[in-house]
Amino acid sequence: MTSMLRGAAAHGHRAVRRRRAVAAAGAVSAGLLVLSACDQPTPQSTITVGSSSVSEEATCGGQGDALNAADLAKCLKDSDVKSISVDPDETVRIGVDPDVAEKRWTILLNGQQLTEDSDKTYRTIPGSVFFNAQYGAQGDSTLLSIRAGDGKKESQAVTGLWSFKLKKDD
Repeated sequence: MTSMLRGAAAHGHRAVRRRRAVAAAGAVSAGLLVLSACDQPTPQSTITVGSSSVSEEATCGGQGDALNAADLAKCLKDSDVKSISVDPDETVRIGVDPDVAEKRWTILLNGQQLTEDSDKTYRTIPGSVFFNAQYGAQGDSTLLSIRAGDGKKESQAVTGLWSFKLKKDD
């Protein structure tokens, strides 16, 4: 035999269930609101030398909006970037997310263009290039930057910059 609540007890039981349902819906709504306020991560770039690699989200930009010249210059001077040791006899592999490759990208060495722009997801460069004075390198470390464009040949607006410090490993 089943016992059914009657009178005030039935109304009280329904009120409790209703409050629980409202509280659960409120918690779900609050969670979705918090998640929607989070910044979406920017695409990553990765540098690989031998069996070592380092990845980084964009130092500046990376969300698709064009950077102005002042912001770009400031980013190229940022010294708080990840680093990796490079044996000049090793090959340096540079990879970008497909979203970045689709919009074209180029490699900068100490702020100067080292390669032509590309729509591939990775490039390889001999490690010795990064420490060669002919390419603007000075001393035992150099700044490698990846500059993403917007895919428009006529303007080539810069939409993101990823920077890494390469340290010479003898």
